[in-house]
Amino acid sequence: MDKIRCFGSYPDKPELAHYHDTEWGVPVYDDNKLFELLILEGAHAGLSWETVLKKRQGYLDCFHQLIPEKVATMTEAELEAALQNPAIVRHRLKVYSTRKNAQVFLKMQTEFGSFSDYLWEHVNHTPIVNRYQKFEAMPATSPISDKISKDLKKRGMSFVGSTIIYAYIQGVGLVNDHLADCWMAN
Repeated sequence: MDKIRCFGSYPDKPELAHYHDTEWGVPVYDDNKLFELLILEGAHAGLSWETVLKKRQGYLDCFHQLIPEKVATMTEAELEAALQNPAIVRHRLKVYSTRKNAQVFLKMQTEFGSFSDYLWEHVNHTPIVNRYQKFEAMPATSPISDKISKDLKKRGMSFVGSTIIYAYIQGVGLVNDHLADCWMAN
C-alpha cells in the first residue's frame, strides 16, 4: 500500500517521492546544505520543483558541489560555460545570482557565525509545525518569509522573493507543513 503523502503518491515521480519522504520539512542546520537548497529554490522560480530536482546533480557538478566558498569565486568564464550546460536551468540571471548569492551568504556567515544561526533565529530555533487538512489551505508566504526575503534582498541576494523563501523554509524544516494525513506528519 502506498504511503499517504502531501501531494499524492507520486508513482511515476520517484524524485518527488524521495524528496518528500527524506528532505521536505526535515530540519537542516548545515550551512552547505542550506546554501544548496537556497540556490535550488531560486532556480525553481517559474518552474516545477520536479524539474529542479531532476537538475540537482547538474547544479552540484556545475557549481562546485554548491559549496559557497567555491561558488563565490567562480569566474565569468565559468558562469558563461554554465549557461551552455543543459544539466541546469540556463537562465542568465539565475546563473549569475548563484555567485552573488554565495558572496552575500559568506558575509552573513561571518556576521552571524553561521547562516544556520541567522535562519533559525527567525523561528527561535524551533520548527513551526502546521497541520493543514488540505493543500489549498497552505499559504504561499508568511510574515516570516516576508521578513527573511526583505532582509536577503537588502543584503544583495536575488531570487529570494517571499514565495521562494516560504518554499525554502518549508524545505529546510523551519516550517513543517506536512498535511495532517501525511505519513511524515508524525
